[in-house]
Amino acid sequence: MKPRKTFSNWLTNKYLLIIRNEENFAEKTTINYTNARLIFFLFLIFIVMMTSSLFLTRTLMAKWFDPGHELIIMDRYLVDLVDKVDSLENQVRVKDQFIKNIQQILMGKTIDDDSITISENKPQVDQSVEDLTPIDSLFRNEFENTEIALLSVTSRNPAELEQFFFPPIDGIVTRKFNLKIDHYGVDIVSKSNEPVKAAADGTVIFADWSQESGNVIAIQHRGDLISVYKHNSALLKKVGTFAHAGDVIAIIGNSGELTTGPHLHFELWFKGNPVNPEEFISFN
Repeated sequence: MKPRKTFSNWLTNKYLLIIRNEENFAEKTTINYTNARLIFFLFLIFIVMMTSSLFLTRTLMAKWFDPGHELIIMDRYLVDLVDKVDSLENQVRVKDQFIKNIQQILMGKTIDDDSITISENKPQVDQSVEDLTPIDSLFRNEFENTEIALLSVTSRNPAELEQFFFPPIDGIVTRKFNLKIDHYGVDIVSKSNEPVKAAADGTVIFADWSQESGNVIAIQHRGDLISVYKHNSALLKKVGTFAHAGDVIAIIGNSGELTTGPHLHFELWFKGNPVNPEEFISFN
Protein backbone atom coordinates (compact mmCIF):
# COMPACT_ATOMS: atom_id res chain seq x y z
CA MET A 1 0.00 0.00 0.00
CA LYS A 2 1.37 3.38 -1.07
CA PRO A 3 1.78 6.01 1.64
CA ARG A 4 -0.81 8.79 1.57
CA LYS A 5 0.53 12.06 0.19
CA THR A 6 -0.12 15.15 2.25
CA PHE A 7 0.37 18.88 1.54
CA SER A 8 3.38 19.00 3.84
CA ASN A 9 4.93 16.10 2.00
CA TRP A 10 4.30 17.89 -1.32
CA LEU A 11 6.06 20.97 0.01
CA THR A 12 9.04 19.09 1.41
CA ASN A 13 9.62 16.61 -1.39
CA LYS A 14 13.06 17.12 -2.84
CA TYR A 15 13.62 17.40 -6.58
CA LEU A 16 16.74 17.45 -8.67
CA LEU A 17 17.01 19.63 -11.77
CA ILE A 18 19.83 18.48 -14.07
CA ILE A 19 21.07 20.73 -16.85
CA ARG A 20 22.89 18.88 -19.71
CA ASN A 21 24.66 19.87 -22.90
CA GLU A 22 22.33 19.47 -25.88
CA GLU A 23 25.02 18.02 -28.17
CA ASN A 24 26.71 15.35 -26.02
CA PHE A 25 24.33 15.26 -23.05
CA ALA A 26 27.19 16.07 -20.70
CA GLU A 27 26.02 17.15 -17.28
CA LYS A 28 26.64 20.86 -16.65
CA THR A 29 24.98 21.60 -13.31
CA THR A 30 22.35 20.30 -10.94
CA ILE A 31 19.88 22.22 -8.77
CA ASN A 32 18.25 20.80 -5.68
CA TYR A 33 14.91 22.36 -4.75
CA THR A 34 11.61 21.73 -3.03
CA ASN A 35 8.18 23.12 -3.78
CA ALA A 36 8.32 25.22 -0.59
CA ARG A 37 11.62 26.81 -1.66
CA LEU A 38 10.26 27.40 -5.17
CA ILE A 39 7.13 29.11 -3.81
CA PHE A 40 9.29 31.29 -1.53
CA PHE A 41 11.47 32.49 -4.40
CA LEU A 42 8.41 33.15 -6.58
CA PHE A 43 6.89 35.19 -3.74
CA LEU A 44 10.10 37.23 -3.43
CA ILE A 45 10.08 37.92 -7.18
CA PHE A 46 6.43 39.02 -6.93
CA ILE A 47 7.24 41.43 -4.06
CA VAL A 48 10.17 42.94 -5.99
CA MET A 49 8.08 43.38 -9.13
CA MET A 50 5.22 44.94 -7.17
CA THR A 51 7.54 47.38 -5.42
CA SER A 52 9.20 48.33 -8.69
CA SER A 53 5.82 48.85 -10.33
CA LEU A 54 4.62 51.13 -7.52
CA PHE A 55 7.84 53.12 -7.71
CA LEU A 56 7.53 53.53 -11.48
CA THR A 57 3.88 54.54 -11.30
CA ARG A 58 4.78 57.32 -8.84
CA THR A 59 7.76 58.59 -10.82
CA LEU A 60 8.55 57.90 -14.44
CA MET A 61 5.27 56.35 -15.58
CA ALA A 62 3.29 59.05 -13.80
CA LYS A 63 4.78 61.62 -16.15
CA TRP A 64 3.85 59.52 -19.16
CA PHE A 65 0.41 58.13 -18.38
CA ASP A 66 -1.10 59.83 -15.30
CA PRO A 67 -3.04 63.02 -16.23
CA GLY A 68 -3.18 64.02 -12.58
CA HIS A 69 0.60 64.35 -12.39
CA GLU A 70 0.55 67.56 -14.41
CA LEU A 71 -2.17 68.93 -12.14
CA ILE A 72 0.03 68.31 -9.11
CA ILE A 73 2.91 70.14 -10.78
CA MET A 74 0.62 73.05 -11.66
CA ASP A 75 -0.69 73.19 -8.09
CA ARG A 76 2.84 73.50 -6.77
CA TYR A 77 3.56 76.20 -9.34
CA LEU A 78 0.42 78.09 -8.28
CA VAL A 79 1.47 77.89 -4.64
CA ASP A 80 4.81 79.47 -5.56
CA LEU A 81 2.99 82.20 -7.46
CA VAL A 82 0.75 82.90 -4.47
CA ASP A 83 3.83 83.31 -2.29
CA LYS A 84 5.29 85.78 -4.76
CA VAL A 85 2.01 87.71 -4.94
CA ASP A 86 1.89 87.93 -1.16
CA SER A 87 5.39 89.34 -1.11
CA LEU A 88 4.34 92.03 -3.61
CA GLU A 89 1.22 93.16 -1.74
CA ASN A 90 3.08 95.84 0.17
CA GLN A 91 4.51 97.28 -3.05
CA VAL A 92 1.05 97.30 -4.62
CA ARG A 93 -0.37 99.19 -1.63
CA VAL A 94 2.40 101.77 -1.94
CA LYS A 95 1.65 102.16 -5.66
CA ASP A 96 -2.08 102.54 -4.98
CA GLN A 97 -1.45 105.18 -2.35
CA PHE A 98 0.84 107.03 -4.76
CA ILE A 99 -1.86 107.00 -7.47
CA LYS A 100 -4.49 108.19 -4.97
CA ASN A 101 -2.27 111.08 -3.94
CA ILE A 102 -1.82 112.09 -7.59
CA GLN A 103 -5.58 111.92 -8.09
CA GLN A 104 -6.11 114.13 -5.04
CA ILE A 105 -3.70 116.71 -6.45
CA LEU A 106 -5.34 116.62 -9.89
CA MET A 107 -8.79 117.08 -8.35
CA GLY A 108 -7.57 120.13 -6.45
CA LYS A 109 -8.13 118.49 -3.09
CA THR A 110 -6.21 119.26 0.09
CA ILE A 111 -5.28 116.26 2.22
CA ASP A 112 -5.83 116.91 5.94
CA ASP A 113 -5.00 114.54 8.77
CA ASP A 114 -8.32 112.68 8.86
CA SER A 115 -10.45 114.24 6.11
CA ILE A 116 -10.18 115.47 2.53
CA THR A 117 -11.77 118.80 1.56
CA ILE A 118 -12.03 120.54 -1.79
CA SER A 119 -10.53 123.99 -1.96
CA GLU A 120 -13.21 126.40 -3.18
CA ASN A 121 -11.03 129.50 -3.50
CA LYS A 122 -8.89 130.10 -6.55
CA PRO A 123 -5.22 130.05 -5.48
CA GLN A 124 -3.33 133.34 -5.63
CA VAL A 125 0.27 133.38 -6.78
CA ASP A 126 1.20 136.28 -4.48
CA GLN A 127 -0.24 134.59 -1.39
CA SER A 128 2.12 134.92 1.56
CA VAL A 129 3.64 131.88 3.19
CA GLU A 130 2.20 132.90 6.56
CA ASP A 131 -1.36 132.58 5.18
CA LEU A 132 -0.80 128.99 4.07
CA THR A 133 -1.78 125.97 6.14
CA PRO A 134 1.13 123.98 7.60
CA ILE A 135 0.66 121.23 5.00
CA ASP A 136 0.59 123.76 2.15
CA SER A 137 3.73 125.41 3.52
CA LEU A 138 5.59 122.11 3.64
CA PHE A 139 4.38 121.29 0.13
CA ARG A 140 5.53 124.64 -1.21
CA ASN A 141 8.90 124.51 0.55
CA GLU A 142 9.47 121.00 -0.76
CA PHE A 143 8.98 122.05 -4.37
CA GLU A 144 10.97 125.26 -3.98
CA ASN A 145 13.89 123.25 -2.62
CA THR A 146 13.46 120.40 -5.09
CA GLU A 147 14.23 122.23 -8.34
CA ILE A 148 18.00 121.85 -8.11
CA ALA A 149 17.81 118.37 -6.61
CA LEU A 150 15.39 117.25 -9.31
CA LEU A 151 17.69 118.42 -12.08
CA SER A 152 20.60 116.62 -10.48
CA VAL A 153 18.63 113.41 -10.15
CA THR A 154 17.59 113.60 -13.80
CA SER A 155 21.15 114.19 -14.89
CA ARG A 156 22.49 111.34 -12.76
CA ASN A 157 19.93 108.78 -13.92
CA PRO A 158 19.01 109.65 -17.53
CA ALA A 159 18.45 105.98 -18.35
CA GLU A 160 15.27 105.91 -16.24
CA LEU A 161 13.65 108.46 -18.58
CA GLU A 162 15.16 107.16 -21.80
CA GLN A 163 11.97 106.20 -23.60
CA PHE A 164 10.19 107.41 -26.68
CA PHE A 165 7.70 110.21 -26.00
CA PHE A 166 5.00 110.99 -28.54
CA PRO A 167 4.06 114.72 -28.72
CA PRO A 168 0.59 114.96 -27.12
CA ILE A 169 -0.33 117.78 -29.48
CA ASP A 170 1.28 119.98 -32.14
CA GLY A 171 1.26 123.65 -31.28
CA ILE A 172 3.07 126.58 -29.71
CA VAL A 173 4.24 126.56 -26.10
CA THR A 174 2.85 129.78 -24.64
CA ARG A 175 3.80 129.16 -21.02
CA LYS A 176 6.83 127.20 -19.96
CA PHE A 177 7.62 124.95 -17.03
CA ASN A 178 8.45 127.03 -13.93
CA LEU A 179 8.60 125.62 -10.39
CA LYS A 180 9.00 129.05 -8.82
CA ILE A 181 5.47 130.07 -9.79
CA ASP A 182 4.02 126.56 -9.24
CA HIS A 183 3.58 125.92 -12.95
CA TYR A 184 4.43 122.23 -13.13
CA GLY A 185 3.95 121.77 -16.87
CA VAL A 186 3.72 123.58 -20.20
CA ASP A 187 0.76 125.27 -21.89
CA ILE A 188 0.38 124.44 -25.59
CA VAL A 189 -1.95 126.36 -27.90
CA SER A 190 -3.18 124.49 -30.97
CA LYS A 191 -6.10 124.32 -33.41
CA SER A 192 -9.67 124.08 -32.22
CA ASN A 193 -10.90 120.51 -31.57
CA GLU A 194 -7.37 119.18 -32.00
CA PRO A 195 -7.01 115.62 -30.62
CA VAL A 196 -4.79 115.10 -27.58
CA LYS A 197 -2.63 111.98 -27.79
CA ALA A 198 -0.90 109.78 -25.21
CA ALA A 199 2.78 110.63 -24.80
CA ALA A 200 3.76 106.98 -24.16
CA ASP A 201 2.29 103.56 -23.45
CA GLY A 202 0.51 103.34 -20.13
CA THR A 203 -2.67 102.83 -18.12
CA VAL A 204 -5.19 105.58 -17.42
CA ILE A 205 -5.29 106.19 -13.67
CA PHE A 206 -7.44 109.33 -13.66
CA ALA A 207 -10.12 110.63 -16.01
CA ASP A 208 -12.53 113.10 -14.42
CA TRP A 209 -13.58 116.70 -13.99
CA SER A 210 -11.95 119.09 -11.52
CA GLN A 211 -13.05 122.62 -10.77
CA GLU A 212 -9.71 124.25 -11.47
CA SER A 213 -8.37 122.10 -14.32
CA GLY A 214 -11.60 121.01 -16.03
CA ASN A 215 -11.48 117.67 -17.80
CA VAL A 216 -8.26 115.98 -16.68
CA ILE A 217 -6.74 112.67 -17.74
CA ALA A 218 -3.58 111.09 -16.28
CA ILE A 219 -1.64 108.06 -17.53
CA GLN A 220 0.75 105.87 -15.53
CA HIS A 221 3.77 104.83 -17.62
CA ARG A 222 6.65 102.49 -16.83
CA GLY A 223 9.45 103.70 -14.60
CA ASP A 224 7.28 105.64 -12.09
CA LEU A 225 6.37 108.20 -14.76
CA ILE A 226 2.96 109.88 -14.99
CA SER A 227 1.72 112.22 -17.72
CA VAL A 228 -1.15 114.64 -17.04
CA TYR A 229 -3.38 116.39 -19.61
CA LYS A 230 -5.61 119.27 -18.37
CA HIS A 231 -8.34 121.67 -19.64
CA ASN A 232 -9.72 119.22 -22.22
CA SER A 233 -13.17 119.68 -23.74
CA ALA A 234 -13.79 115.91 -23.77
CA LEU A 235 -12.16 112.75 -22.43
CA LEU A 236 -12.02 109.67 -24.66
CA LYS A 237 -10.46 107.14 -22.28
CA LYS A 238 -11.71 105.69 -18.99
CA VAL A 239 -9.81 104.77 -15.85
CA GLY A 240 -8.19 101.35 -16.14
CA THR A 241 -7.93 101.31 -19.94
CA PHE A 242 -4.57 100.97 -21.65
CA ALA A 243 -3.37 103.65 -24.06
CA HIS A 244 -0.61 103.20 -26.62
CA ALA A 245 1.73 106.05 -27.53
CA GLY A 246 -0.08 108.25 -30.05
CA ASP A 247 -3.59 107.05 -29.16
CA VAL A 248 -6.18 109.84 -29.00
CA ILE A 249 -7.24 110.22 -25.37
CA ALA A 250 -8.97 113.64 -25.28
CA ILE A 251 -9.90 116.80 -27.23
CA ILE A 252 -8.26 120.15 -26.60
CA GLY A 253 -10.48 122.58 -24.75
CA ASN A 254 -10.90 125.47 -22.32
CA SER A 255 -12.46 123.76 -19.30
CA GLY A 256 -11.76 124.67 -15.69
CA GLU A 257 -11.19 127.93 -13.83
CA LEU A 258 -7.41 128.20 -14.32
CA THR A 259 -7.51 128.79 -18.07
CA THR A 260 -7.73 131.84 -20.31
CA GLY A 261 -8.35 130.14 -23.65
CA PRO A 262 -8.30 126.85 -25.52
CA HIS A 263 -5.02 125.08 -24.81
CA LEU A 264 -3.50 121.92 -23.35
CA HIS A 265 -1.72 122.02 -20.02
CA PHE A 266 0.70 119.06 -20.09
CA GLU A 267 2.70 117.76 -17.11
CA LEU A 268 5.26 114.98 -16.55
CA TRP A 269 5.77 113.61 -13.04
CA PHE A 270 8.76 111.37 -12.35
CA LYS A 271 8.82 109.53 -9.00
CA GLY A 272 6.45 112.10 -7.49
CA ASN A 273 8.34 115.15 -8.77
CA PRO A 274 7.47 117.34 -11.78
CA VAL A 275 9.95 117.47 -14.68
CA ASN A 276 10.14 119.83 -17.63
CA PRO A 277 8.35 118.19 -20.60
CA GLU A 278 10.34 120.26 -23.10
CA GLU A 279 13.50 118.41 -22.10
CA PHE A 280 12.05 115.21 -23.54
CA ILE A 281 9.40 116.25 -26.10
CA SER A 282 9.48 118.62 -29.06
CA PHE A 283 6.06 120.33 -29.41
CA ASN A 284 6.73 122.32 -32.59
